[in-house]
Amino acid sequence: MRPRLAGSLGLRLARWLALLTLVGLALTCLGVYTVTALNFKDRQMDTLRQKQIQVNHLITESGELDGGTLGHKLDDSMVGRQGMKVILTSADGNILYASSAIPIDSRTINLRFEATTGTTPVQAVLSLDVSEDDRVLERLARTLVAAALAGAVVIAAGGFTLVQIGLRPVRDLSAQIQALEADTLHRLLDGSAQPDELVPLVAHVNELLKRLHKAYEQLEAFNADVAHELFTPLATLMGSTEVALRKARDADALRDVLGSHLEDLQRMSMIVQDRLFLSQAARGAEARREHVDSLADVAGAVVDLHEAAIEEAGLQVRIDGDATCTADVRLLQRALSNLIGNATRHAHQRSTILVQIDRLDDEVALRVVNQGHTIPTEHLPYLFHRFYRADAARSNAARNHGLGLAIVAAIARMHGGRTVAESNGGVTSIGLTVPDPFKPSAPHPEAATR
Repeated sequence: MRPRLAGSLGLRLARWLALLTLVGLALTCLGVYTVTALNFKDRQMDTLRQKQIQVNHLITESGELDGGTLGHKLDDSMVGRQGMKVILTSADGNILYASSAIPIDSRTINLRFEATTGTTPVQAVLSLDVSEDDRVLERLARTLVAAALAGAVVIAAGGFTLVQIGLRPVRDLSAQIQALEADTLHRLLDGSAQPDELVPLVAHVNELLKRLHKAYEQLEAFNADVAHELFTPLATLMGSTEVALRKARDADALRDVLGSHLEDLQRMSMIVQDRLFLSQAARGAEARREHVDSLADVAGAVVDLHEAAIEEAGLQVRIDGDATCTADVRLLQRALSNLIGNATRHAHQRSTILVQIDRLDDEVALRVVNQGHTIPTEHLPYLFHRFYRADAARSNAARNHGLGLAIVAAIARMHGGRTVAESNGGVTSIGLTVPDPFKPSAPHPEAATR
């Protein structure tokens, strides 16, 4: 089980916004602090270099180191420079001059240089107290950190509020979806007031609702048809059983009653079996593939099974064409049986049913053609729906429970194929195609007539 993400989208967005804001402000504050610190350092070095020029000038002008003249001049130059100190030392390390001391706890930066008075080299060290600048930078750092944190908090709070306002259309959609029920799926979502980003989502959800509504209607109709189809034989069974129990009957009469009951039970069993098959096909069951040498032979075996019904209807069957393929023979036999049974019920007497086998590029087509009433064009797309009958008056409900062509469509899907249906001028052609990339070297030209 996958772990659930954090609950509120608004809170997650607010946290991320606060984090990004904090990072941005931190980088900005770091930049401000760095620039300020560099400016301070540049100013400090400029101060030392200016004092260096002055001290070097005084040393050069003095010409000598005795007499105290140079010391007085240096003292005068350091007036007003409490944070600065200068020290002069001779080549042997003796201190020649030192100005007032800088507090011990102060942080200083130093500039060393060499000067010459006459012929005597002098080592000079300038020290600058930068403690005050450090305190200014420290206060600046604290101010910037506080500003960054406060800014992040303010932006997070404002961002959360804006996110909540921005998610209001999503909550409206959620309320609309929550209000939907099985019998109100036809009520599509109102996307008129939604922002542009949500318009495609509303359109997709509405398309989904349309499909769900259609599927729900089909399911309701399917359940009603199943109930009706099972109710009729059950009512017949109960009625005939009640009649049989009212008076004594001999063995032959009871045998006839039981035989009638068996026919009704077999019909109910077929309905249940067909429904289970369709359910398995809907769950994605695939056909088992095997090589079929002759589809004409497969069709001939199916025709033999319908021989009695064909003769009773005064019909003939002709098989035209042949092909090899890879398919599930058992399923193809079932599909052809349903197609031939459907054609037998609807064909005119003394006409011929044609089982046509054709190879079409990378697929094989199996069609059953019969002469009868023309099926209106608007009914053709629905022929393969469960319990659909184009003409209820000729549905022959006693022998047909309305799942035959739906099973044909399921078998076609299980093979990765499709269904075909045409009706024009009293000639109706219904069948399926089976994808098959293997082309035979030569098809059988003969057509068998049965």
